[in-house]
Amino acid sequence: MADSGTQGGETLLFLTDEQLRKGIEAMFFAYRGFTADPDRILEKYAYGRAHHRAIHFINRQPGLTVTTLLSVLGVTKQSLNRVLRTLIEDGLVESRVGRKDKRERHLFLTEKGAALERELSGAQRERMRAAYRAAGPQAVAGFRQVLEAMMDFEMRRHYQMMKDGT
Repeated sequence: MADSGTQGGETLLFLTDEQLRKGIEAMFFAYRGFTADPDRILEKYAYGRAHHRAIHFINRQPGLTVTTLLSVLGVTKQSLNRVLRTLIEDGLVESRVGRKDKRERHLFLTEKGAALERELSGAQRERMRAAYRAAGPQAVAGFRQVLEAMMDFEMRRHYQMMKDGT
């Protein structure tokens, strides 16, 4: 029986710089693959990844405030305003004034925005589904643990809120 501290012959408690370099490179190439399909779709609209991330999180949490989206994305207000202005002008996102606080702006996808989000995330879900099936349930759980452990405190807090549906 294999030692529980090893996987693929690598000791998980102590990794060499070479082993870490391989992991870093795998993340770079996996990210390129993960974003390739959505990038091709976004190109048709002259949108970038910032548009995709905004659409994703607005879909994930309808009514999300601009302030929360700024925090989740970790971008400047100016950068987010450019992205939101385009998405609103193109009829993908609707901005509504807050009921309790009139200074707040709550963001919602329109039907057109929801359709684009389904197309973008559908491509990524297919890639993830194939990778998860190939890796198996233990690897999927381990992968999620590694990703969560790499998050900064504030990112993990946002992730947990989304995961919990709050």
